[in-house]
Amino acid sequence: MAKNKTKKITSIGGSALIEGIMMRGPKRTTVCVRTGENDIYSEDIDVKTLASRFKIFRVPFIRGIAGLIDSMRLSYKSLMLSADKAIEAGEIEEEEPSKFEKWLDEKFGDKLLKIIMVFASILGVALAVGLFFFVPSFLFDLSANFVPAFKGEGELAVFCKSVFEGVLKIVLFLLYIIVCSQMTEMKRVFMYHGAEHKAIFCYENEEELTVENVRKQTRFHPRCGTSFMVLMLVVGIVVGLFVPVAPFGIGFLRPVFKILLLPVSCGVGYELIKICSKHDNLFTRIIAAPGLWAQRITTKNPDDKMIEVAIEAINAVIPEDGSDIVNQ
Repeated sequence: MAKNKTKKITSIGGSALIEGIMMRGPKRTTVCVRTGENDIYSEDIDVKTLASRFKIFRVPFIRGIAGLIDSMRLSYKSLMLSADKAIEAGEIEEEEPSKFEKWLDEKFGDKLLKIIMVFASILGVALAVGLFFFVPSFLFDLSANFVPAFKGEGELAVFCKSVFEGVLKIVLFLLYIIVCSQMTEMKRVFMYHGAEHKAIFCYENEEELTVENVRKQTRFHPRCGTSFMVLMLVVGIVVGLFVPVAPFGIGFLRPVFKILLLPVSCGVGYELIKICSKHDNLFTRIIAAPGLWAQRITTKNPDDKMIEVAIEAINAVIPEDGSDIVNQ
């Protein structure tokens, strides 16, 4: 799949929120949320990046894991802000709290949300680790009773297990986002995701940022987080080739080792994304293709009101000195 040709490449990126968009430029990060038919709330947010605090996180391959952590922190902060503003504006309904929720509020007060979010984060990480690392390994070992090539600990078994686990992870990831895409709220988030991509492409094509110009742009962007996630999963297959079926004779240790090697997958995936964003050749098209295909699920064509939010968000972070331009 050929990359969409643009006149310049910007470092500006963003993410879709609840009824809004976060855009991140080299000097400013802004959240814009639709709060009414003709109203858009805008607020700058700040998160100190690991790269700005520690030089080690600017080194290639290491900067990938730092970028992922920073993006997660920034996305969480932006998402909470957008949710608050959307509820205040009545864009999403706030349900009447139950007796149990009222009791929790009385006992913990303002700390309740933080407690819930910490608990939800821990539970989410635990479920993700179990689903994407231990379940594929367990299913492979189980299927080894029926597939002769899966037995043993030789090179063939390592290859088969790495491919089996990697493909299963990709399938689980795609199934997850397909299920999410069927939810009304997530459909709107995916539409805002499309608006974000279209606005960035319009800017990179040096066209005036109007609703009409943004609307005609493609919604598939090579620097998307979806592409990054897919690339990490594909790189994970290669990384798995270097992990024995049963390290030290203990099969349980393989998924543990693969978790410890996540920074490697993340670092390589990040560098590949950067290469794909700067170059257009057969190699980069092959690398970018799986992620661009997955964006058919995670991005939808936005309506004009969503495009207006995207335009306001990107206009807020475009620096006057052109410091966002990567290649022209």
